[in-house]
Amino acid sequence: MSQFFTYAVLTATVASALGLAAPFLLAALGETVGQRSGVINLGVDGIMLLSAFTTYFTALKTGNLLFAVLVGMGTGAVMGIVTAFISVTLKAEQGISGIGVYLFGLGFSDLMFIKLVGTPLPINSLNPINIPLLDRIPAVGGMFFKQTILVYVAFLLVPVVTFVLNRTTFGMKVRASGENPAAADSVGVNVARIRWSTVLIGCTLAGLAGAALLLYDGIFQENLTQSEGFIAVALVYFGAWRPTGVMGGSVLYGLTIAVVLEWKSLGIIPLSASDLAATAPAVITILALLTIARRFRQPAALGKPYERGG
Repeated sequence: MSQFFTYAVLTATVASALGLAAPFLLAALGETVGQRSGVINLGVDGIMLLSAFTTYFTALKTGNLLFAVLVGMGTGAVMGIVTAFISVTLKAEQGISGIGVYLFGLGFSDLMFIKLVGTPLPINSLNPINIPLLDRIPAVGGMFFKQTILVYVAFLLVPVVTFVLNRTTFGMKVRASGENPAAADSVGVNVARIRWSTVLIGCTLAGLAGAALLLYDGIFQENLTQSEGFIAVALVYFGAWRPTGVMGGSVLYGLTIAVVLEWKSLGIIPLSASDLAATAPAVITILALLTIARRFRQPAALGKPYERGG
């Protein structure tokens, strides 16, 4: 255990934790925006899988990682159109439709991988970008300022989403649509349009999350997310529908994964207990969720389709 508590190992563990947290933070931020408008999307994991595959396939064929990331985001946006049409326009039961989107993403990404690739082939992963001067700060420089561009984007989106939700007219309309859509409608807010826009934003960020997850290791495999995309939905509850809270939950989840991986590599966790240890991140997240989330109230209209005049 003592070998873990060294400067080099601790720095590497925290840096790894931020990289591992980024995909879940991106997906959870998008889900936060959607849920604040009253739409819950349980298809996040499927969208991440589809986007991860399209990112991978594009990078494999073109070698252009930026273009591949844009394709992944575009995949998320397309799935956002499908999700919004089903959940907002058709007013389908959001939980069931979300599971349908998840199963489609899981099955279709596996099918496309088998048909178009077959054997896992590695691609280039994103290189870390050192922030000048900040990367030289003792202790924290190596942890926080030597990350990939998508990690920086994920954490920079936290204050952006916070500002948009709390300080803009659009954010006010989003919150009103999630709390009392009838009242919002009565003062001229187009609830359907607001919900469409938040679902599109959320699914696009889920697409970016899939790209970030793929480019962390640079290789795609069947069920790449291992259903951990559902953790992103749980993190919204963990964070009490606040971007800063979601960030805290994402970092906790990433840190738990990083510590478990480091302990396994150092031999602290015996091989016989490795499978049990692998469940630790999810267990800790669920326990924290049960402890924290019950203290906060969810948006009043969450999961409830809005029928004008109904």
